[in-house]
Amino acid sequence: MKKQIHLNGFVQNSPSPHSMGLWKHEKDKGSHHNRIHYWTETAKVLERGKFDAVFIADVLGTYSVYGNSHDAAIKHAVQLPAHDPLMPISAMAAVTKHIGFAPTISATYAQPYALARQLSTLDHLTEGRIAWNVVTSYLESEAINLGLSGRLPKNLRYDRADEFLEVVYKLWEHSWKDDAIVSDKETDTFADPKKVHTIDHEGEFFHVPGPHLTEPSPQRTPVLFQAGASPRGRDFAAKHAEAVFTKGHSLESMKNYSTDIRKRAVEQGRNAEDIRIFPLVLPIIGSTEEEAFAKYEELKSLVSYEGTAALLSGHTGIDLSKYDPDQYLDDMETDAVQGNLDMYTKDPTKRWTLREALQNHGLGNGTVKFIGTPEQIADKLQQWAVEANVDGFNIAQSYSLETFREFVDHVVPELQRRGIYRTEYEGNTLRENLFGTQSPYLPNNHPARRLKSFV
Repeated sequence: MKKQIHLNGFVQNSPSPHSMGLWKHEKDKGSHHNRIHYWTETAKVLERGKFDAVFIADVLGTYSVYGNSHDAAIKHAVQLPAHDPLMPISAMAAVTKHIGFAPTISATYAQPYALARQLSTLDHLTEGRIAWNVVTSYLESEAINLGLSGRLPKNLRYDRADEFLEVVYKLWEHSWKDDAIVSDKETDTFADPKKVHTIDHEGEFFHVPGPHLTEPSPQRTPVLFQAGASPRGRDFAAKHAEAVFTKGHSLESMKNYSTDIRKRAVEQGRNAEDIRIFPLVLPIIGSTEEEAFAKYEELKSLVSYEGTAALLSGHTGIDLSKYDPDQYLDDMETDAVQGNLDMYTKDPTKRWTLREALQNHGLGNGTVKFIGTPEQIADKLQQWAVEANVDGFNIAQSYSLETFREFVDHVVPELQRRGIYRTEYEGNTLRENLFGTQSPYLPNNHPARRLKSFV
């Protein structure tokens, strides 16, 4: 059987969040992100395209590293306004039956007891279609606005996230037995208290006695996404993630990433195929190759240079207003998003100047662009899936929503004709659709299942 490709739609509750300045495009509808119909239409389009999930990125702060000011972010809509990623999910779920939802929530600033309830509630309401993109947060402004003196060091953020996940695993997997709800009217017993247990977690960062506030949801633990790029981040992803989100410019770098993540997963006692790898791709589609490249030039002309500089400064934690646009970006380390820096400082195929990096980063969040006819884009997706050993792609947008519609109308049918993409959903829950399994639950070799059971 040919390798099957999986797809997610990459969104954010913000106007034109991943293509700086494209809110100006005549087809862009991102300014409607504050309306329910925008989200319900997005979900329906992606479900028609048999996508696995709506992947909802998020940040809790402003991009204020550039020039030590948030002015550029405000002026150019650099992921601002930034609305809550959880709120549209129930509306999207109400108009769909199969597609999943993967909101981004920070393990640095959330609390595990409350978050476990939120995600369990959504997993119930969506009948098992919830994921969680686990992040540790990179903006200094997030830390300041949430009451800290500054951003926590990277290792400390991951230490906290490790314990955070241990707590929610105990709540989701080990607090309630499957048959705790008895609904016995004769004995006036809704739930059997002998089958609901405290978790009594005592750790460095959290004290959580429990029990969990909700009964087991269809998946118990939501599908776990993560985007580890630094060595510590990759170890974290290899330990916890069921799917990883990444981005890069070249097939070679993606192959190296895939090989490394799968090796680290095996070192964590898991199987190499237990992790689905999703590189970000921006498709630019034309009826001819010439038309597609003309569209690419048009899109580039709308990109905001200053807005992109604010975005990349925030991504990297480096104030790029202090750099000469024509200087080369050399190898550096950051406590922010290492992957966004590595794309330009560790690219095996090209040495980037700052100006070139900004021109690239402003369209599709800096990721690889597949430009051409539907057949040519399908060729690229198939090549990367096989040669880079990735499982699918997060599809980015240039102009919001209509990029998805074009992809679903023109590229998805070509993938289906080749026999490398589903024509119908396989299961009922997101985990079943993502892995082609008959079980909605985590496998037994996942660390959540290996924890001490309280039930």
